[in-house]
Amino acid sequence: MKNPKADNFYMPGEYEPHEKTLMLFPFRGDVWRLKAKPARAVFQQLVKAISEFEPVLIGVRKSDSEVAKELLNFKNVSFIEMNYDDCWMRDVGPTFVVDNKGEIRGVDWKFNAWGGSYDGLYEPYDADDNVAATILEKEGIERYRLDDFVLEGGSIHVDGEGTALVTEACLLSKGRNPHLTKEEIENKLKDYLNVEKVIWLPRGIYLDETNEHVDNVACFIKPGEVLMAYCTDPQDPQYELTKVTYDALLNQKDAKGRQIKIHKMVMPSPIYISDEEAEGLEIKKDSLNRIKGMRLAASYVNFYIINGAIVMPGFNDPNDQLAKETLEKLFPERKIIQINTREILLGGGNIHCLTQQMPRRKSR
Repeated sequence: MKNPKADNFYMPGEYEPHEKTLMLFPFRGDVWRLKAKPARAVFQQLVKAISEFEPVLIGVRKSDSEVAKELLNFKNVSFIEMNYDDCWMRDVGPTFVVDNKGEIRGVDWKFNAWGGSYDGLYEPYDADDNVAATILEKEGIERYRLDDFVLEGGSIHVDGEGTALVTEACLLSKGRNPHLTKEEIENKLKDYLNVEKVIWLPRGIYLDETNEHVDNVACFIKPGEVLMAYCTDPQDPQYELTKVTYDALLNQKDAKGRQIKIHKMVMPSPIYISDEEAEGLEIKKDSLNRIKGMRLAASYVNFYIINGAIVMPGFNDPNDQLAKETLEKLFPERKIIQINTREILLGGGNIHCLTQQMPRRKSR
């Protein structure tokens, strides 16, 4: 094994068939208020929705195993006991690559809690960095491990046909790979995702704790087509971020030479942590202190495509229905399921961040 490109493996698009979804059961009291009870209730809705369309494998700590199995007692759901630091499977789990013979392998990026000692969100994070290896061993899948390259799954989106989307704000941040140039980072992506073109978007969602992951602002909905969050309020700081992102996509072509078609997704009104929500959080010296009045990085683009459906966030906002209608028009062949995920947003992410797809092996 060299790297996926040399071995003729590539990362498929999220909209291609899945074998299963991977997730991690939430528990951190400094991330999830009231010892994660409200977040677990939303997590339960999410797992139920996904498991009706494809199998779900959930990582759970031994101490939480009993409550997790009782809460998530659905057909198509299985569990694996393991240690981890938080539940963002998209970022700590393996990125799967496949070949044309039906084989699958996993890429295990180095994880440092979105910035390590520079601007990371918590310490320690070594258990999170071991999640991908644990999953791949459990599944009997060969692993590409990168000890010298920091990346999270939420910072990349691919079309499955040679093109990747990333943000400069995240991949060029000082807490990731400051020893590498932009060109060197791009070459690493080309080797391990097996893509020919990387489209760099300047910015993501305002105040996104992940240094503006791409999966919160833009994604491929099919080859040659990108859906992006779009702010129309000039008084909102997000407006300028949206503008530079849109301008970067405008007139772009993908790896196949197709002109990128841009679809716009409405955004919810700004959402802030309430007094009650802040009081339910534990304070720890080695993690981000989420306080009342803090603006959250809310976006409808943080949805997850599954076999036959899409699970998307809602925020009890007037734009919830409009966002859902947008996806219904873009994905007429899939059922659109909207879940109020404010409790997940309070932890800094959303549905896409909690999930990681395992592509369906062609031989199965």
